[in-house]
Amino acid sequence: MSPTTPSSPPRENLLLNLVCNIAVPTLILIKFSSEKWLGPIPGLLVALAFPLCYGIWDFARRRKTNLFSIIGFFSVLLSGGLGVLKVQGVWFAIKDAAIPVVIGLSVLLSTKSKRPLVRTVLLNDEIVNVQRVEQALDERGTRSDFDRLLNRASYALAASFLLVAVLHFGLVRAILRSDPATPAFNAELGRVHLLALPIVALPSMIALTAILWWVVKRLEALTGLDGDHLFHADKKEKAAAGNDQGSPN
Repeated sequence: MSPTTPSSPPRENLLLNLVCNIAVPTLILIKFSSEKWLGPIPGLLVALAFPLCYGIWDFARRRKTNLFSIIGFFSVLLSGGLGVLKVQGVWFAIKDAAIPVVIGLSVLLSTKSKRPLVRTVLLNDEIVNVQRVEQALDERGTRSDFDRLLNRASYALAASFLLVAVLHFGLVRAILRSDPATPAFNAELGRVHLLALPIVALPSMIALTAILWWVVKRLEALTGLDGDHLFHADKKEKAAAGNDQGSPN
């Protein structure tokens, strides 16, 4: 019999994450929360159920708190609550801008903690070989330079969230013009969510990719490791080697 090895926690399905935390709740709020379908309160509860249930299911599966589920839950809660209260569009703009601002502030405040958020976001142990990086930093005596890199990356990441806040606020203010709780308002809200991808998400992804590229290049210089050794590129090879050793001849 082959020896049993501890299995790593399953990886998250990014597509399922986006569908349950963003796409489905948004669709329910825009299309199915009218009196013709679910109604405002039942529609809000159904929309909230998706990120909530997904977050619980994902935690039971991977034993990790899902940040997207938390953000999605409160975003849907605020959007639904504002819709039920029939507030003006400016409050939707404030809500959409407030979430990235809070995240950006959390990134900055975490620089004073033992484990900055930028490390969790940019140096994910499932992707980056953190153990090898730590060893190389100690061997080369560049840990203080690494700490400065994390601080600078934290400021850059916080700035990217500020960019998201500004873009989202401007987008909502430019489109939401009609009275709340009207078909025209719902149609405008649908356009906001449709245009958020090219106008907000795409620039923020470009900024995040640029920050990640800069961090990786600086890590290569500080550790002397190339990309093949920074990342877990050899996981499959190790797994195959372990299976070969455990299989009977």
